Order: sequence, then structure tokens, then C-alpha cells
Amino acid sequence: MADIPENLKYTKDHEWVAIDSQTGIMTLGITDFAQESLGDITYVEMPDVGVQFDAGDTLGAVESVKAASDIYCPLAGEVVERNDALDETPEAINDSPYEAGWLVKVKLDDASAADELLDPSSYASVCE
Repeated sequence: MADIPENLKYTKDHEWVAIDSQTGIMTLGITDFAQESLGDITYVEMPDVGVQFDAGDTLGAVESVKAASDIYCPLAGEVVERNDALDETPEAINDSPYEAGWLVKVKLDDASAADELLDPSSYASVCE
């Protein structure tokens, strides 16, 4: 069974979200289930800092030896940081999807929209 941390929110597209309630900044990555399904990740495409996204927009992509998969921005906001380390070591997503393998940080237009994302038990049902 995939690792599904209790302190995060999830999407049906297998992204995880951590929201800092003080700053309204969302950290986004792909779940353990997603990285297991993709296999060895070889390349990550991420947006530049300053790019604005609406909820549901394609934000980037993750490529593996098996497949390529789009990454979607679950909540509207502006990219304020990207995990540049993944340019050199994309496999960090396989090794540590919830820590070293985060993709981007987004300053949210409305942090309360995160209430619509999946809780851990609902996401576990998606993975079954």
C-alpha cells in the first residue's frame, strides 16, 4: 500500500498538497502511489517562478522510463518557488515524494479552496 501521510490533502490526479495557513503558500508534489506507478523518474518539467495558474491548469510534467504524466495545479495561485534540485536529481521524487521530491510552491489566491481537496482516507479510496 502506498504511503499516504495524514497531514496532507490530495487530488484525484495523485498530487499532494501541504498548505501553510500562515502564509497561504501551497507546496505541491506527486504522491507515493503516483511515483510507484510511473517507475523510475527521469525528468521533471516545472514552471518558472512568477507564473500564474488557475485551478486545474497543467503546471508541468513528470517523465519516467515507463510514461509521462501531466501535473495539474489543484488551486489557483502564483508560483513563488520551484524545486531546482529536481533538474539534476529527478529521482528524488521516487526516493522521497513528500520531502525532497516536492515540485513547486504556490502563493494561493484563496487558501480556503483547499477544503475541496481529498482527505487521506478519501485519497486512499482513489488508489484502490
